[in-house]
Amino acid sequence: MREIVLDTETTGLDPAQGHRVVEIGALELINHVATGKTFHAYINPERDMPKEAEAVHGLTTSFLRPKPVFASVVNDFLAFIGDAPLVIHNAAFDTAFLNAELSYCKLPILLEERIVDTLQIARKRHPMGPNSLDALCKRYGIDNSKRTKHGALLDSELLAEVYLELVGGRQTALTLATSARGSIAQSASRGIAMRPQPLPPRITEAEREAHRKLIAELGEASLWPREA
Repeated sequence: MREIVLDTETTGLDPAQGHRVVEIGALELINHVATGKTFHAYINPERDMPKEAEAVHGLTTSFLRPKPVFASVVNDFLAFIGDAPLVIHNAAFDTAFLNAELSYCKLPILLEERIVDTLQIARKRHPMGPNSLDALCKRYGIDNSKRTKHGALLDSELLAEVYLELVGGRQTALTLATSARGSIAQSASRGIAMRPQPLPPRITEAEREAHRKLIAELGEASLWPREA
């Protein structure tokens, strides 16, 4: 199963107020294992960066000005995500911005049924919270020391680890590994029992004769075979 873990950074909180996407980071999982394939792009939002947003992610107007606009990267982005489920933390925020950008390009929006919201999963598993990405990293012992500011690709990498914890992916992998070791051990055991040639007998002829005499003394009611 192919999944895409995704995060964005923006100029603000609401695309309806003219805020735009400035960074997209995404990585590929196959059967809950990161493949190393990623997508990352900084995007010129075609507007100034508010100081409040800059304080969150550190992306400035001057840094973003020479970057490509969303319409220039959208085809590569869509090719990377394909039709895979999208794993996003607080997905309503990111999908609102991405769908706004897709609408500006007159492209189909991301449908809700393909979205996996890790915040909703976390709230079900840990109803007392907190369930921010940083809090979940701390809960699961995931090193987020490099996260001094928000960054889309780094946050995607951290979210992928959190996601595996939330859905039991690591435990599943451990169970599969244990089962595999057990299968190997059983196969080895069967291999030892089934020899290509039987071992030569270790009983001497004198011992066989003594056994035959003992059986004869037990009489006809003996349960032992007469020949050994």
